[in-house]
Amino acid sequence: MRKKRHEEHEEHVDESWLIPYADMLTLLLALFIVLFAASTVDVKKYEAITKSFEEVLNGGTGILESEPSTMQPQDGSFVGLADDPEEEKEEEEKDVEEEESEEELAEDLNKLEKLKERIDSYISEQDLDAFLQTKLTEEGLLITIKEAALFRSGKANLTGDAKELAKEISSLLVTDPPRRITVTGHTDNRPIKTSQYQSNWHLSSERALNFMTELLENKNLKPQLFSFTGYGEYRPVDTNKTDAGRAKNRRVEVLILPYNVEN
Repeated sequence: MRKKRHEEHEEHVDESWLIPYADMLTLLLALFIVLFAASTVDVKKYEAITKSFEEVLNGGTGILESEPSTMQPQDGSFVGLADDPEEEKEEEEKDVEEEESEEELAEDLNKLEKLKERIDSYISEQDLDAFLQTKLTEEGLLITIKEAALFRSGKANLTGDAKELAKEISSLLVTDPPRRITVTGHTDNRPIKTSQYQSNWHLSSERALNFMTELLENKNLKPQLFSFTGYGEYRPVDTNKTDAGRAKNRRVEVLILPYNVEN
C-alpha cells in the first residue's frame, strides 16, 4: 500500500512554473511588437502605443516609460534606425540626374529625327533612294550607302560621283554642337586576295578610311570626333546566297551618335 501511494505521489507534476514563464514570454512578445512598430512610426504614434501598453500592464515605470535612449524617437524617427541624410541627398541627386538624362536623351533623339528628315529630303531630291538609306536606331542615326554609289567592284578608291556625294553628305553632318561619327566598311563573303587587298578585312577598312577622309574635306567637321573600322564580311544585313543579298552587304555605314555617348 505504501508503495502504491509513493508511485502516485511521483506521478504528480508541479506545473506552477508555467504561469510566470508564460507571462515572461508575453511581455517579451509585447516588447518586440512595440520596438518593431516604433521603428516605422512617428513620435505621436509611439506615445500612443506606449500609453496603451502601460494601461494594459497597469502602469508603472518600465522600459516604455524610461529615459530616452538611442531607440527613443527624435524628430519622428529613431537615432539608430534613421536614414543617413547624406545617402538620402545622394539618392535624390541621382534621381534628378537620371530624370535630366532621360529628358536630354529624348530631346536629342528628337534632334536626330529632324536630321534624318533633312537627309531623307536630300536623298529624295537627288533620286538616290536606291543607293542611300537612313535609320534611327538605339545607337544613333545610321546612314547606309551601297557600294555601287561609291566604289568599283573590288576597289577602295572613290569614283568621281562618289566624291560629290561625300561632299553633300558631309554638309549634312555639320551640327551644333558637333557630334561623334563612326564610318564602317562592309563586304560580301566572296573571298578577295590581290596585291592591294589580302582579304575583305583590308578592303572594307580601306573603303571606310577613304570615305571618312573625303568627308573630312569639309573643314566644318572635327576630325577628332571621327573614327572608322572595317568589318569585312562578318556583319551582313542580307543573305550572301544571292546577287541581290550580296549587293546589300557591300556597303559603307555612317553612324551619327547621340550627344550622351562619352567621347
